[in-house]
Amino acid sequence: MSDLNAILTPGMRVCHPEMPDWGIGQVQSNSGGKITVTFPDAGKVVIEGARVALVPVFDGE
Repeated sequence: MSDLNAILTPGMRVCHPEMPDWGIGQVQSNSGGKITVTFPDAGKVVIEGARVALVPVFDGE
């Protein structure tokens, strides 16, 4: 869905655009289009990068 997902690396902070109540998560891995993110209110979630464009979160947001 988004080439931006390809730049996500472990340690980056992201939010899920359709699940804002999950909070800001931290990328654990990004391999083969599957992005593993740990969210404070949802735990570890594997995201299919072709279906969801995660939104990077930078300090100050």
